[in-house]
Amino acid sequence: MPPSAPRLAVMPKCFMDQICRERSMTLLQWIELGATLPVDGLELYSGFFHGARPEEQAAELQAVNQALARHRLAMPMLCHSPDFTHPDARQRQREIERQWAAMERAAKLGAGACRVLSGQRRPEVTREDGIAWVVEALRALLPAAERLGVRLALENHYKDHYWEYPEFAQAGEIFCEILDRLPSPWLGVQYDPSNALLAGEDPIGLLRRVRQRVITMHASDRHLKPGHTLAELRALDAGAGYAGILEHGVIGEGENDFDAIFALLHEAGFRGWVSIEDGVNGMDELRRSAEFLRGKLKRHFD
Repeated sequence: MPPSAPRLAVMPKCFMDQICRERSMTLLQWIELGATLPVDGLELYSGFFHGARPEEQAAELQAVNQALARHRLAMPMLCHSPDFTHPDARQRQREIERQWAAMERAAKLGAGACRVLSGQRRPEVTREDGIAWVVEALRALLPAAERLGVRLALENHYKDHYWEYPEFAQAGEIFCEILDRLPSPWLGVQYDPSNALLAGEDPIGLLRRVRQRVITMHASDRHLKPGHTLAELRALDAGAGYAGILEHGVIGEGENDFDAIFALLHEAGFRGWVSIEDGVNGMDELRRSAEFLRGKLKRHFD
């Protein structure tokens, strides 16, 4: 595949709890495992890092950079989940500072992007207030993004793994309104077609609206388990984590039309990273997903 074509990474969705909460797997152990997959990079999550003091954080970053270099792997994007829709202005400022710290960490890891979210869709927060708070926070972060050379990638998300409420900007109309208010080259789109499906929307329709601003993509094929509906999923939104009626599986075997997706991205001149975000059922599925996506990228971008 030519250097100008999109490259393939993997985000270890399957090991989130083991690395973040249980600590039964270290980040370095994941890198060793991820290096066995046919990918060019490993996308990481800010919760994978546990150093508290500056010297611990520096040592952690050095070890991760050394492990990635040893396997000739890039770290294209650091996923972070700020909560800019908190009703308390002081907490929103803390979230801005946390995102800033994540961007600095991303820069030290050689990443060109840092994932950003809008926040949680709390019942008491109005659409107008939520959009205003998110835009205010993102605008405050744009100078740091430019200084660090790390672009913010706003994701059309469903729900962070550890949030109580789903994404505030889950609906395409809200997501696009936030983007339209901030036409900066330092704010792009992290596109996930499965999240559009879970929002009850057309992934291709959303991609047509934002394709010129897509800088990274999560490839996943999550879908509803047989016998369940999107209406049922929305009714289950008020609870921590992902709904139990979601099905995970090999990419290319679900609802998404990756030929249509990659055709649109090619037409838009996309040359960013595509990251596998799945593997909940094991490494074999990650490997099969990688092989599927390799074939699709070769077909559409060679």
